[in-house]
Amino acid sequence: MEKNPCLWIIIPCYNESEVLPITAPMFSDKIEQLVQEEKIAPDSRILFVNDGSKDDTWEIICRLSAENPRFQGICQSRNRGHQNAVLAGLMEAKDRCDITISIDCDGQDDINAMDQMVEEYLNGCEIVYGVRSSRETDTWFKRTTAQGFYKVLNGMGAEVVYNHADYRLVSSRVLQAFADFHEVNLFLRGMFPLVGFKSTSVYYERHERIAGESHYPLKKMLALAFDGITSLSVRPIRMVTGMGVIVSILGFIGIIWAVVVALMGKSIAGWASIVCIVCFLGGIQLLSLGIIGEYIGKTYMETKRRPRYIISERTEELICDKKA
Repeated sequence: MEKNPCLWIIIPCYNESEVLPITAPMFSDKIEQLVQEEKIAPDSRILFVNDGSKDDTWEIICRLSAENPRFQGICQSRNRGHQNAVLAGLMEAKDRCDITISIDCDGQDDINAMDQMVEEYLNGCEIVYGVRSSRETDTWFKRTTAQGFYKVLNGMGAEVVYNHADYRLVSSRVLQAFADFHEVNLFLRGMFPLVGFKSTSVYYERHERIAGESHYPLKKMLALAFDGITSLSVRPIRMVTGMGVIVSILGFIGIIWAVVVALMGKSIAGWASIVCIVCFLGGIQLLSLGIIGEYIGKTYMETKRRPRYIISERTEELICDKKA
């Protein structure tokens, strides 16, 4: 008889002092339930990743770890962003468990969907994506922009799961393969489909945030969307090339027209049209340079091969030091 898989729940935290004391017991109760149902091993854990929080999030994590050995925590040396925090947790857990589930700390993602995720893993799936069944709780603006974002990503050639964020189950086998992906510019929801392996989706309803404020304002969402497009696809560069070809053809036609009109002895009236054309071409050139510069900048960052995260503290080490 095969042993039950060891599960580690990976929870990135940034300034979550308001919501963490509320949701931590919820995650613990879910682990206990799955252990009692003999779906996961008794040594399953919950790993909090403190992403350089400015409040007392790390102190709360340390207290939780001291009170309950099921809770563990790691602290990044500074704030590196949500994607790097999730990656740090996954890499920390990959050699110590059989499966991981990454989920945000705010309680918006349905914790009960973990039951079906584990079931799908036991049925042979190596990756299980948590997918929102609807966006009725979102505002019209957020719903429209989010749906447009996924459509643009797919249109640009990036392979992403529609309405999936970072709530997913990943086996240690997948994580071992994923460790060979050394990108600095992370967009995890688009990178895991590139790894392959058997996968499926679990659908759930997303709730309102239990406490605290969202850490993903419009500016960060747009930055993440742009990172996703430029990290997973070169189609924008090809679009620039195509645009350049079209504008060159139109310019060539315009030159021929101007020569023909001049030979016919007719004057070409209007400086306004010339100014409009010059501004139009200048705008296209600046846009093209910006897109090309973004790709060059990403290449520059990749060649430096700087660490994507640095772990400054671990609750395990702190507890051992106190015992010593």
